[in-house]
Amino acid sequence: MGGFSRRDLLKAALLASTALAIPSMAFANDVPQPLPSWNNGATKASIVDFVTAVTTEGSPDYVAPADRIATFDNDGTLWGEQPMYVQLAFALDRVKAVAANHPEWKNTEPFKSIIAGDLAGMAAAGEKGLMEVLGATHSGMSGEDFTEIATQWIGSARHPKTGRLYTEMVFQPMLELIDYLDANGFKVFIVSGGGMEFMRPWTDRVYGIPSERVVGSSIKAQYDDSGTSPVINRLAEVDFIDDGAGKPVGIYNHIGKRPIAAFGNSDGDFQMLEWTTSGPGRRFGLIVHHDDAAREYAYDRQSHFGRLDRALDAAPQRGWNVVSMKDDWKTIYPQ
Repeated sequence: MGGFSRRDLLKAALLASTALAIPSMAFANDVPQPLPSWNNGATKASIVDFVTAVTTEGSPDYVAPADRIATFDNDGTLWGEQPMYVQLAFALDRVKAVAANHPEWKNTEPFKSIIAGDLAGMAAAGEKGLMEVLGATHSGMSGEDFTEIATQWIGSARHPKTGRLYTEMVFQPMLELIDYLDANGFKVFIVSGGGMEFMRPWTDRVYGIPSERVVGSSIKAQYDDSGTSPVINRLAEVDFIDDGAGKPVGIYNHIGKRPIAAFGNSDGDFQMLEWTTSGPGRRFGLIVHHDDAAREYAYDRQSHFGRLDRALDAAPQRGWNVVSMKDDWKTIYPQ
């Protein structure tokens, strides 16, 4: 995102979009209007009503700042997840980058298919093959080395369709929502099925969410003081999967409080939304529905990445808000 911080870009976008929308009334009492990239309607109104209710002292729904916890899924909720998860693209690039050190991969699936660019062959290896790829590309190094590799990759890797950096494939309306919650005393966390150590190097720069507020899947690590300086080594063994029913457990273990607001986009977020909105007091759940084939992608029930089926059907009965990217968002990506 160039030499500018995410907050610089948001401030510029806020000024531009609000002023363009209502030139003579861009600011009321010099206060910028919230969520300028959201179209006025029921979804935006529900967000503002919720935040107003839980932050207004004297309101029956008032929540003390210490308990204003909001959790966001990452893939498909804060940035794009098509045609594949970004971390999977990272893993595939890592296979090709280190293939010369593994001549046995030329005859071993799924590595053989990855090197040949045969994604169908890779997919045929299933979950077992995927875990082998992640083990081979995410372990066998120190935590510091992995952070450096992930940071370098995310700084240059580009989306195959748009040519944008992946960090430019974030959703402008969701960036505004994070800032809106932050400005109203919420503590915002990422709770993602993606790798925690993969996300932490860049979430502060891209989302304004510091690394200590990132909860995700992880592999096991081991302290090693046998050398001249102690290091944390990454092992080829899964420690925790932060998806589905794992998300409330991850929140419990890392955050220690039940959120009052949760934001997701797929069935992998169902339990996080369910646990959040079943608590006492005023609660808020929101699902981002990818229904904009012109500006992004349109997918839900049949998608391999970001399948949205059960949660979409349950949303009306559970009072979860469903965002139509097509109808509710003026823009998708930062300009």
